[in-house]
Amino acid sequence: MIVLSDFEAVREALVSQAEVFSDRPSVPIVAMLTKKKGIVFAPYGPVWRQQRKFSHSTLRHFGLGKHSLEPKIIEELKYVKEEMLRYGKDPFNPFPIISNSVSNVICSMAFGRRFDYEDVEFKTMLSLMSRALEISVNSHVLLVNICPWLYYLPFGPFRELRQIEFDVTAFLKKIIAQHRDTLDRENPRDFIDMYLLQVEEERKSNSESSFNEDYLFFIIGDLFIAGTDTTTNTLLWCLLYMSLHPEVQEKVHTEIEVVIGRDRAPSLTDKAHMPFTEATIMEVQRMTVVVPLSVPRMASATTVLRGYTIPKGSVIVPNLWSVHRDPNIWERPDDFQPTRFLDENGQLIKREMFIPFGIGKRVCMGEQLAKMELFLMFVNLMQNFTFLYPENATKPAMEGRFGLTLAPFPFNIIVLKR
Repeated sequence: MIVLSDFEAVREALVSQAEVFSDRPSVPIVAMLTKKKGIVFAPYGPVWRQQRKFSHSTLRHFGLGKHSLEPKIIEELKYVKEEMLRYGKDPFNPFPIISNSVSNVICSMAFGRRFDYEDVEFKTMLSLMSRALEISVNSHVLLVNICPWLYYLPFGPFRELRQIEFDVTAFLKKIIAQHRDTLDRENPRDFIDMYLLQVEEERKSNSESSFNEDYLFFIIGDLFIAGTDTTTNTLLWCLLYMSLHPEVQEKVHTEIEVVIGRDRAPSLTDKAHMPFTEATIMEVQRMTVVVPLSVPRMASATTVLRGYTIPKGSVIVPNLWSVHRDPNIWERPDDFQPTRFLDENGQLIKREMFIPFGIGKRVCMGEQLAKMELFLMFVNLMQNFTFLYPENATKPAMEGRFGLTLAPFPFNIIVLKR
């Protein structure tokens, strides 16, 4: 296993030698859960390229990175604000509300519908997913990589993970079945419909096609999990940092007042005029890289990297956390300073060492969606509320809880209507 801990090493491997370093290692626990299918963990090759290309263009068709998705995000925020206002001035846990809203944006593109915040099945799915990502790096569960049969033990985290896999599978397969039964070939409603039509199309011309309902299930799982957990955690970190740094929150409020005012909903077109707000989101992402060790790669051939021979089959871990905390790049890297992303005129600086979504051929497919959601949701919440950390509450440890993603430790927050 080779860990790449500075920007130059990460860039050389993932960009300059992308063909060699775009594969995924075969990790037993991952192979058991994903059957080597989907987008995130699937091995690099023609099938992956085909599936990713289709997924990316279909998501674009349903608004990925486009303004047509904006109303859906703004609509979702009405529910978020209603939920938050129910607590008055009492501290509350923002995790479920944020998680529901972020997940609903991806659900609207993938499943063609949003779920009510009180929908028991939906709430259960979201908490199961978070839990699965947390226990997948539990030291006991990781033993499965050495002795795969441990996965089938009838107790402890092994049993819990199997149960989660069973429940999430049932939830997603039910949604796919409903789509199959109500498919209108002339009017595909969402990603699942488009995929089912592609399966039919390919069956006619190509019996060896990789497009089938089984593969669809794993792609939907990837979209649902990757599209919920990462953006949810980033937004939660944003709220936590704002409540702990009122002076930064005040500046964000001021910029929103000047550019948008209080009555109009924010739009992506505002982004260009809000450098401080954008720099604040970027600084939260830098401090709390949500996928700190990226997703491991594997060398598909023996090669030389930074003067070292890397044997074929080596596992490569791009340590994005250390890239974003490197004192040679970032001055006082452990301090929260949004201004590091601004020049002397207060304009945004694009820094190539800022890579929270990774780089290269396996860069995060949802990068555009995440950036849209983060900006619109963060600005909308800041436009409507001031976030306070409860006075007598202990501050949570800021290094976060490491699962596959980096989540904040549980915290409560107070919202005041502005």
